[in-house]
Amino acid sequence: MKKISVIICAAGASSRFGGDRKKPFVDVAGRPAFLRSIDFFADREDVKQVILSISKEDEELVTVKWGAALGFNGVKLCFGGAERFETVANALEKVSDDADLIAVHDAVRCCLTNEWLDELFAKAGETGAAMLACPVVATLKKVADGKIIDTVDRAGLYEAQTPQVFDAKLLKDAYAKLDTLDTSRITDDAQLVEAMGHPVSIVETDHSNIKITRKNDLPVAEAIIKSRPKPKGDGPGGPFNEEAMW
Repeated sequence: MKKISVIICAAGASSRFGGDRKKPFVDVAGRPAFLRSIDFFADREDVKQVILSISKEDEELVTVKWGAALGFNGVKLCFGGAERFETVANALEKVSDDADLIAVHDAVRCCLTNEWLDELFAKAGETGAAMLACPVVATLKKVADGKIIDTVDRAGLYEAQTPQVFDAKLLKDAYAKLDTLDTSRITDDAQLVEAMGHPVSIVETDHSNIKITRKNDLPVAEAIIKSRPKPKGDGPGGPFNEEAMW
């Protein structure tokens, strides 16, 4: 069995979300999005380490409100940077030396399924690099100056999702070469690995693996969660349930 370290990215500014609380810490169907994301990894036998990367300014909120639950489950905190690649780079310094695979996941992508994770980890173990992705179904238009200039052929196009899982050495080597790349054009970790010439496999999902970006994504995520069978341990006695902490 491969040993997996998981990096949960929750250090973004949430500028498109708005409101008094950043999107990772907003309740989705009664529980904060980032805790729902952590839940998918915390009890897995193959996951040996979970690292939560947050902004320094959110340290007090996270440690006071959820520190006990995070500590109980061995979740390590890490401070992120201004950009996503800086956040992951900081977290990589805390990854255990004996990790075989490293998974990078968006804290606000809290509608995973265990089946997707099982398939993804198996695929990454076989190929060294794999990610969740879903086929593009919308008609895509290329626009300039407010006018459509082309209709993009969507055949073979997939929407990148997370987690993205890589051989530990491969991902660390990719980050070691960041200074040779134009980081302004890097939008995910798979792109770094692709730049090294290593192919990245996909495990096909669907659009229910939603990333919460704006407030109108919340009711969609809640509807998805409520439509699925309730997982074992999700209830008043769950270790991340806020009511159970007090």
